[in-house]
Amino acid sequence: MKVAVYPGSFDPITLGHMDVILRSAAVFEKVVVAVLKNVDKKGLFSIEERVEMIQKLVQKYDNIEVVSFEGLLVDFMKSIDAHVIVKGLRVGLDFDYELQMAHMNRKLSEERVETVLMMASTEYSYISSSSVREILHFKGDIREFVPEEIVDDIYQKVGIVLEGMCNERKL
Repeated sequence: MKVAVYPGSFDPITLGHMDVILRSAAVFEKVVVAVLKNVDKKGLFSIEERVEMIQKLVQKYDNIEVVSFEGLLVDFMKSIDAHVIVKGLRVGLDFDYELQMAHMNRKLSEERVETVLMMASTEYSYISSSSVREILHFKGDIREFVPEEIVDDIYQKVGIVLEGMCNERKL
């Protein structure tokens, strides 16, 4: 079985992330969405909350699994017998970073792991979790950037009430 791992912090998951997950699930027999426990970052959402949100979004797909992990990605992949990393690319700058990581992961895995770079769909190429967090910080409207099933969860987490927001945007 060809298992692909789509790693990331997903804080929060965006429509761009979901696009890559669903497109990967159409290519690979199984996709493991691996939520990274990054010790260097204080996230908006806990690891458990991120996993729960993503599980809510993918529950109807039999070939998508959501887990969290910490440590080296290649060690996690070895533990689940996976050999393909899927990474989404939005802009050219992403390529430089992901190329370096692909070479590093291949070397660390003793050439057992390959990286597949998937171009972001045009309509999502400008969306990032950090931009969503910034919009939230200023109490803006994130509904065009994250899956609708989790919009309320996100607003609730940051203490924003939809009815009280920017009436001119018809929230």
